[in-house]
Amino acid sequence: MHVFTDISRHVARITFHYPPVNALPSLVLKELETHLIGAGERTEIKVIVLQSEGKTFCAGADFEELLSLNNLRDAKEFFMSFGRIMNTMRRIPKPVLVRLQGKAVGGGLSLIAAADWSVAVPEAAFKLSELSIGIGPYVIAPAIIRKTGRAFFQAMSMRPFKWFSAFDLAKHGLITTVAENIIAMDEQIEQMTDAYAGYDSEAIAALKAECWNDTSDWERILPLQAEKSARLLLRRPVKDILNRIKKS
Repeated sequence: MHVFTDISRHVARITFHYPPVNALPSLVLKELETHLIGAGERTEIKVIVLQSEGKTFCAGADFEELLSLNNLRDAKEFFMSFGRIMNTMRRIPKPVLVRLQGKAVGGGLSLIAAADWSVAVPEAAFKLSELSIGIGPYVIAPAIIRKTGRAFFQAMSMRPFKWFSAFDLAKHGLITTVAENIIAMDEQIEQMTDAYAGYDSEAIAALKAECWNDTSDWERILPLQAEKSARLLLRRPVKDILNRIKKS
C-alpha cells in the first residue's frame, strides 16, 4: 500500500508515499481515489487533509508507466485516472485541504487545483512540465483555469522548465495561503480542521456543492482531455524524449 488514512477528531488525514519523489503511477492514483471516496462516505469525518511523505509533494505522472503505455485505451485510462481524482475531490461532501511541503510537477498540480483549500511553505515550487516532453496538461487544465484564469495557466504551461513559487500560485488563486514555515503551515491546517470539526456536516456539504457548481461539465470534458493526452503520448517523438530522460 502506498496510501493510508488516519482518522482522529472528525479529521481524515490521507497520506501518499511513492519513493523517491512521490510520482503517481496508476496504482497510487487508484489507491488515492479509493481512500478519498471512503473518507467522503464516513459520516463521522467532516474534513480531509491530503498530504504526502518526504521532501517532494508530488512529481506528477510516473515516467516508467508513461513509457510502458502503447495503446490508446490504456493511455487514455492512465490520464483519466487524474481526472477521476479531481472529480472525486470536488464531489465528496467534505472539504479537502492539501498540505504542500515541497515541489509539485505536472499532474501533481491536479491535487492542488481540485482542493478546497491548500497551504504551502515558502520554498515549495511548481511547474507544468508536460510541453517539454511533447504533450500538455490537458486533463488538469479545467481545474487550474477555474482557479487562476487562462492567462496564468498559459504562463505556466507554455514555460515548462520554469519553476513558479508558492507566492506566484497564491497570487493567482491556485494556492490558498503560504505559511511562514512548515511549523506554521501545520498550525494553520490544525486550526482549519479544528474549525471544520465543529461545523454542521450538512451546511459544509451544501457550501462545498455551491462552490463547485460550475464544474458539472467536467464529466464530459475530462475524458476528451484524457484522450488528447493519450494520442500525443503514443507518438514516437514523445517516447524518444521519455527514453532520453530515463537514461540521463
